[in-house]
Amino acid sequence: MNDPPAAQPRPVATGGEEPHAPLAMVVLLGALTAFGAISTDFYLPALPALARSLSASASEAELTLAVFFLGTAAGQLVYGPLADRVGRRGPLLVGVALYTVASVGCAFAPSIEALTALRLLQGLGGCAGMVLARAIVRDRFPPQETAHVFSMLMLVMGVAPILAPLAGAAILTVAAWPVLFWVLAVFGAICWIASALSLKESLPPETRAMARAESPFRSYAALLSQPRLVGYMLYGSLNTAALFTYLTTSADLFISSFHLSPQAFSWLFGLNAAGLIAATQLNRRLLRRYGYDQILVGANAFGIASAAALALVALTGLGGVFGVAAPLFMVVAGLGLNQANTLAGALAVDPRRAGSTSALMGASQFGLGAVASAVASAFHDGTARPMGLVIAGCLLLAGAALHRLVRPGKA
Repeated sequence: MNDPPAAQPRPVATGGEEPHAPLAMVVLLGALTAFGAISTDFYLPALPALARSLSASASEAELTLAVFFLGTAAGQLVYGPLADRVGRRGPLLVGVALYTVASVGCAFAPSIEALTALRLLQGLGGCAGMVLARAIVRDRFPPQETAHVFSMLMLVMGVAPILAPLAGAAILTVAAWPVLFWVLAVFGAICWIASALSLKESLPPETRAMARAESPFRSYAALLSQPRLVGYMLYGSLNTAALFTYLTTSADLFISSFHLSPQAFSWLFGLNAAGLIAATQLNRRLLRRYGYDQILVGANAFGIASAAALALVALTGLGGVFGVAAPLFMVVAGLGLNQANTLAGALAVDPRRAGSTSALMGASQFGLGAVASAVASAFHDGTARPMGLVIAGCLLLAGAALHRLVRPGKA
């Protein structure tokens, strides 16, 4: 039987204090959540060189990103209900082990087809860290506080988009692209060891018993029957699709079309990531005064305005590389006000099914991200038009989902 949708909680009256979470746990959960970011951003500067090395086209190289997103989406639909039934710890360790082994395989890939297949396996394994880290946070904290903790995770996770492309570009000056995947394998091994040694089971036995009495299909059906949760899912996923479109197309656009060096691109990418991190930390302060739904309304308005400016310069070519980079920075930074609040809202709708909710959120994010990335890649023409128009379309649709399904202030 379904619980009624949770009402929007009031901001926590703590006089400015934030919930206490052990630093070691925040760092580890942030690292697990960062599997997606580090597995894409780290090798973005290598995409042109990788394509040349494997005799592949730019669109074939970009496909290695899209299939990673697809693997991540599909895997989460398995890990979520499984984690609600058997616990968080076991599925987490299996997934991270698969990610580590697949990363080693990527380093030995002899062709673009082999690399694409191994990237799919890498996504299927790495998504365990993302979906189960979110569920563990929901196990340990009440709804409004989860938004604070997710913002803290975003700070840890946000280091990856800044350092990863810089580190990747630096490695490429002295080594070939396969070394990047050896580094990812080491990262996966470290996360596996840390999780095995320090993460205890967080799922209450009574919640596990309830989940075992319900099939995964009934669990997903119960969640998808709740319009508010579907609204959060679509809103978060469409914002993530905008981000993935940027991730997939930006390297070729700025390196091949605007003729930036891989090092210059990595600095530009890092600047955008810094804007994203700054917004996630601004979100922590805003949560002291406003509910997460209120913040989402403002974030969506800002995102649509920034995306409209990006689409305009993409269509007209105004300003060249700087004309594209400036509104793109605003778009990416604005996305930092969305993820923590969207996750907190979705997980508050049906707390008993936190694992399945987290899986639906993650799968829809990476699924729509893969679709948007594939669309932008399919219309690749060496200009910013595909990226700008797909991003603008995603954020407009996100606004429709927010106001028609989540309906802030009317829950």
